[in-house]
Amino acid sequence: MRPNRSKTREAFTLLELLLVVIIIGILAAVAIPNLAGRSEEARIVAARQEITGTLGISLDMFEQDTGSYPTTEQGLEALVTAPVGVVSWRGPYVKAVVVPKDPWGNPYQYTFPSPTYPGLYELVSGGSDEALGTEDDISNLLSE
Repeated sequence: MRPNRSKTREAFTLLELLLVVIIIGILAAVAIPNLAGRSEEARIVAARQEITGTLGISLDMFEQDTGSYPTTEQGLEALVTAPVGVVSWRGPYVKAVVVPKDPWGNPYQYTFPSPTYPGLYELVSGGSDEALGTEDDISNLLSE
């Protein structure tokens, strides 16, 4: 005797599976282009946050302890390792073994004193084109 098909259903039909695959494909075709530019946008936000937040606060703490920001020669490395001749260093000021790199994997460019604004430091990421002096640079001194 044959079991009643309407009461027990054991599998999906091929048509049902194809319909689900088509719906998923349509959703992916709509969603992926909207998400494509988000990774670059996230890198820019991360670089800004690190420049003004993490590294900026660390540089300010260094300045409070020592009376001056690290020189260009000492660089951001002064936040991790005590520079020679600085006796009031109370670091490390960054919770890392090495100074973090920008989201594109390049070192941040640090200058003190800033050639544009004496008395201030300049901290710059070259941005997505990885070149300094272009319009996609991210800096603590550039207003967006």
